[in-house]
Amino acid sequence: MTHIERAFLKSPIGYIEVTCSEAGLRTLSFLDFRVKIQKTPHKLVEVVRQLKDYFDGKLLAFDLPLDPEGSEFQKKVWKEVAKIPFGKTISYQDLAKKVGDPKAFRAVGGANGKNPLSVIIPCHRVIGANGRLTGYEFGLWRKKWLLEHENAFLQKDLFYKGV
Repeated sequence: MTHIERAFLKSPIGYIEVTCSEAGLRTLSFLDFRVKIQKTPHKLVEVVRQLKDYFDGKLLAFDLPLDPEGSEFQKKVWKEVAKIPFGKTISYQDLAKKVGDPKAFRAVGGANGKNPLSVIIPCHRVIGANGRLTGYEFGLWRKKWLLEHENAFLQKDLFYKGV
């Protein structure tokens, strides 16, 4: 039996629950209700720190051990999604090409929708071929916010020259 630990944090777009196994981060979910923030278990301190840095615009890529549960196909899709750079987007069709089957964009969309590590594996960066925002388990408003958040920090970096 796998021992699972959990922690909660407040983000600009709602409370987040993260869970981990002995092997790594298992889930990240947005909650549509308030929770009482308690002491973060030792195994999740770094996860919470990196998430706070991401939301503060100080972190462009996560460096955490991951342990998502899913089929081999889902894991293959998630591995490709994890490669999408901060502030960039790709279409479901492009993602299907990257996993080796350009006609499997619906299956790729289904696997992307089952991603248990939202934000960490940035499924919000996958959009429709026409540029429209589609399919985000935690609400399209959050997907839009995450993309705008990332673009805002990329733009800031382009123009900020330091003091």
